[in-house]
Amino acid sequence: MGFISWIIMGLVAGLIARAILKEQGGWLSSLVVGCLGAVVGGWIGDVAFNRGSLSFWSLGSWLLAIGGSVLVLWGWSKLSRR
Repeated sequence: MGFISWIIMGLVAGLIARAILKEQGGWLSSLVVGCLGAVVGGWIGDVAFNRGSLSFWSLGSWLLAIGGSVLVLWGWSKLSRR
């Protein structure tokens, strides 16, 4: 996947994660959360399912990116509220 694809996927995954958890934030923070979440989701997918690196158009890669973004955003909200 190319660099632009990572940015697009990260932005969309971050926005979806923010909508799921009802968190506030702008597009830049959604982009950071989404890109970190895509990395975390890819790592989890590689460890758990042996399918961490998929293509841009694969539903599995989108689900891993969104799931990872939700996990990163949830963890960040728990750490920042303490």
